[in-house]
Amino acid sequence: MPNDLFQPLPPEEDVEDLDEVNEVIPTAYTITSYGADYPVDGLVKRLEQGDIVVPLFNMPEVPGQQAVGFQREFVWTRPQCDRFIESLLLGLPVPGIFLVKEPNGRLLVLDGQQRLRTLQYFYGGLIQAKEFALDNVQDKWKGRTYKTLEVDDRRRLDDSIIHATIVRQDEPSDDLSSIYMIFERLNSGGTFLQPQEIRVALYHGKLASLLSSLNENESWRALYGKKSARLKDLELILRFFAMYYQAKTYKRPMKEFLNRYMASNINLQSVSEDTLRQLFMATTEAIHRAIGVRAFRLKAAINAAVADSIMVGVARRLAAAPVTNPEDFKTAYDELLQDAEYLKTIGRSTADEEFVRLRLERSTNAFAKVR
Repeated sequence: MPNDLFQPLPPEEDVEDLDEVNEVIPTAYTITSYGADYPVDGLVKRLEQGDIVVPLFNMPEVPGQQAVGFQREFVWTRPQCDRFIESLLLGLPVPGIFLVKEPNGRLLVLDGQQRLRTLQYFYGGLIQAKEFALDNVQDKWKGRTYKTLEVDDRRRLDDSIIHATIVRQDEPSDDLSSIYMIFERLNSGGTFLQPQEIRVALYHGKLASLLSSLNENESWRALYGKKSARLKDLELILRFFAMYYQAKTYKRPMKEFLNRYMASNINLQSVSEDTLRQLFMATTEAIHRAIGVRAFRLKAAINAAVADSIMVGVARRLAAAPVTNPEDFKTAYDELLQDAEYLKTIGRSTADEEFVRLRLERSTNAFAKVR
């Protein structure tokens, strides 16, 4: 268990125009959902046996499992954990959980991981490598572990019921888009998950792993800044690839465009890992060296529209022919930022189809002049 289990997440880099939470994806689904009531001891047993799984970001794939890695690490404080256990001991109702049924029969936790892992830790007797003895509770339970609870209290806890809503997408059968939308709309701890946090789960595969690897690139880290706990840096990398390869098919909303690209290239079916890696590394290194660390920032925050267009424009120039005067990239960049038509496309309605087409075109033309 990491020592910083209960530490707050580091501050995020500001990224303009990357919040797709409010975009609506127009579609229809056939979904099977049903309710099930589980006793607490039964939930803990299923967690221990792997029949119910909390899919963490670093979780390995399992054959037959469609989605992995969409839950953040455990973030509840000790008082939150203690009060949750106390609520069950008092016989109070607690919020239900959402589970996704996979083809292999496993149930993945869509919402409720903090509650379930608190139970697992309490029954196991350890939390953060320390004994899980209740503290922030009524005096009669202070200092009690699961094993030292009175028999009646332990029985009441074991028999407490937690309601689960279990969902399975029947149609369309080739993706998990409805699960994406359900998960997106669930509020966990007051913080909505960001689109890329959900994508790494529902479209987990070689592309997702590659994005994570490229996020460590030195030039990219210099350009982006601090790592994003909400995976916004990974989203910008995905956005670059999607724009570079499929800009001609772009249709808003941006969220659905990126979902489609990631789903269709989940295991790098259309382009190899080496090709993507070389493309990304060459592009970010050229921008970092020639333009500088503020290449994506018109002001203090990163501008996502600037980032996608600059990266695509530079990448297209590098692919066209060898560059003999890399310092020309800075000249072309400065001229681009004086282009009124380009500036119009990065200030508002940046996901509009015409604005996306126009800014990529203006950037490509600007960097085409680099010798």
